[in-house]
Amino acid sequence: MRRLALLLIAATVPIAGQTHGAAPAAEWRQFRGTPRLTGVSAASLPPAPKLLWSYDTGDDPIDSSAAIVDGVVYVGSGEGDLLALDLATGNLRWKYTTGNLIGESSPAVGADAVYVGDLAGLVHAVRLKDGGHLWTFKTGAEIKSSPVVVGDVVLIGSYDSHLYALDVRSGKLRWKVQTRGQVHATPAVQDGLTFVAGCDAIFRAIRITDGSEAYQIESGAYTGASPVLDGNRAYFGTFNYEVLALDLKQRRIVWRYADKDAQFPFYSSAALDGGRVYVGGRDKVVHAIDAGSGKRAWTFATRARVDSSPVVAGGRVYVGSSDGRLYALDAVSGKKVWEFEIGAAVTASPAIAAGRLVIGAHDGRVYVFG
Repeated sequence: MRRLALLLIAATVPIAGQTHGAAPAAEWRQFRGTPRLTGVSAASLPPAPKLLWSYDTGDDPIDSSAAIVDGVVYVGSGEGDLLALDLATGNLRWKYTTGNLIGESSPAVGADAVYVGDLAGLVHAVRLKDGGHLWTFKTGAEIKSSPVVVGDVVLIGSYDSHLYALDVRSGKLRWKVQTRGQVHATPAVQDGLTFVAGCDAIFRAIRITDGSEAYQIESGAYTGASPVLDGNRAYFGTFNYEVLALDLKQRRIVWRYADKDAQFPFYSSAALDGGRVYVGGRDKVVHAIDAGSGKRAWTFATRARVDSSPVVAGGRVYVGSSDGRLYALDAVSGKKVWEFEIGAAVTASPAIAAGRLVIGAHDGRVYVFG
């Protein structure tokens, strides 16, 4: 128990010289980069990134977002393969076949293994060095939540209405918590607690040590997006056409952001950097919101809905759109500074590390820019 507590503390301590809340420049270990799901990278990209290589995974769309560790890209293909690709060359290191389809669940990389969920409800642990099978754990329904590795547990949600904590080495169940709806979102982690915004309109704080509930906050809306944490605040969008800011100390909603002229759900998970919340909407728009007041800073209109979750790096906001384009926007002004036309919908989220941006698209290809 003491060892787990120490590891949990270590997971929340910033690395020296690292941008506050950002993933280290050299790696992107999980969905949204960090256990707090900040969506920020300490890496930077060239002003006009070039396509360095792409890898064809098959005909099925890629909704899974990549992880990048030690020069290797880990990504789930729609056809059900977990791939390890060389970041520099795009060469296949290994391929692990789940036997099922992989949806939005995105790989998380631990010390010796990479973890991912599939649409048959299985959690897979795969050996990092060669793609060998380590263990699987069966939930009761499909998994679209992404795993989060904290200490010696893997946290992941399932459409069977449970949040699971599994032992990283054996896959044995540590605990599970039942909600009143599907657990679609990826759990966020901070200070020994894991937080999940639920499809049952309840935001829960759960103790990682034993799965007991610390508290809950009524959000009042079905939520598919994952929360981003910043001390005593959490931010996430809902299907009630709003982005919410929650005060975790007072356990209440601080502000609600909505565009009354365009009532569409927020499915994208928000990024938080420089006092602003950046999120995509099904109104085809990327929104920048002042984190303190909930007031609009700027908006940028794409040509189709934005389910991709933005990533902030080097003062730019990178995000995909179902219009088939990948965009870079100035974080301060919202002005478009770069775009790349992929030609197929982009609902996966960027992964940025080591001077590279990695993203999959609905044409079944993984694209790497730098």
